[in-house]
Amino acid sequence: LFFVMLVLFVLVVALLHNKISEQALKLEECEKIEEIRRSLNNIDSTYFAYNPEYKKHILKISVEFPTGQSNISKVDPQTLSQLTKAGIAIRDQIIETTKSNPEIQYLLIIEGQASKDYYMYNYELSYSRALALRNYWTSQGIEFGNNCEVLISGSGTEGKLRETDEKKNQRFLIHI
Repeated sequence: LFFVMLVLFVLVVALLHNKISEQALKLEECEKIEEIRRSLNNIDSTYFAYNPEYKKHILKISVEFPTGQSNISKVDPQTLSQLTKAGIAIRDQIIETTKSNPEIQYLLIIEGQASKDYYMYNYELSYSRALALRNYWTSQGIEFGNNCEVLISGSGTEGKLRETDEKKNQRFLIHI
């Protein structure tokens, strides 16, 4: 009976030790996630506004493409300069965060949008606009590093974060 009680005691102690170790790992993981969230909330508010309802950073720079076009060279030079600074702000934020936590992986989604103007190819157009921004950043030497995967998408005339003034929907959303 003593031997059975001893075995059960050792078994309970071992199981409790495993549970405590699991909880400590989960707590450490939660702390890292919270640290990442805090770092992203510190992204430059000059260029980005955070929407807590949708948990997305919205590019505050008003980019107005000519209707039916995705050629970024048609955008005025001052706006292009601001887009360059916004790309640098994202890059610097990602690099700063990954210095202290090199295992962190980011997913950056550049989403293009289009206005509801009955243009037949708005989905393709919104994708082309997002791709134009990515290509523009690349031409300016803005690369996000190995810890960041960049996806290009176009939501066309759909999506939750749309402006009532349709002309303003010819823009980019940035999801990090």
